[in-house]
Amino acid sequence: MKRKLTGIVPLLFLLFLTFVTQAQHKIKVACVGNSITEGYGLKQTYPEVLQQLLGGEYEVQNFGLGGRTLLKKGDMPYWREEKYQQVLAWEPDIVIIKLGTNDSKPQNWRYKEEFVPDYSAFVKSFQALPSNPQVYLALPMPAFEDKWGITENIIKNEVIPAVKKVARQTKVKTIDLYKPFVGKANLTYDMIHPNEGGAALLAAQVHRALKAKGKKRSQRKK
Repeated sequence: MKRKLTGIVPLLFLLFLTFVTQAQHKIKVACVGNSITEGYGLKQTYPEVLQQLLGGEYEVQNFGLGGRTLLKKGDMPYWREEKYQQVLAWEPDIVIIKLGTNDSKPQNWRYKEEFVPDYSAFVKSFQALPSNPQVYLALPMPAFEDKWGITENIIKNEVIPAVKKVARQTKVKTIDLYKPFVGKANLTYDMIHPNEGGAALLAAQVHRALKAKGKKRSQRKK
């Protein structure tokens, strides 16, 4: 009996260590963006819904800040915020960037020639991290009404093509959050920001993109 216990105890200890190691190494997902990501006033933000969809193997953190721009010369650049430093310090494994809506405002888009180089530098700041994260660029959702300077025509015809160009230059994937919302103003509470239903759709689209990447990785391993 003692011999059996002698063999079982090390095995149980090994299993315990494996469990602890796995628990400590969750896949870290950073959601970077403006108020649409931040989800101010919502019962559940899109990063919170994304956490539920991804499950316990992942840790999703919301790094959204209302009103922020991607442009360095914008009126409220994300670059200058403490949250930008926090997300870099967190060293995520996956980064979802959803910026560009506030850049469509006239006072910001006058610097449109700097949008692509600024965005490319932003992406590269994450790619340079020791965690070597997968970076995804989310295309802005539609603005169903020109409001607070946010301009739908610029989002659709200028910002989105620019984001796609950045994705090509930096060799990262895009997540289309524009087309799924077309004709669905009812998924916003003010024609700009998603309501709970809109947040759920955002999370579903991001989840689908992440899982598609995961499936391809698994197939390559086989």
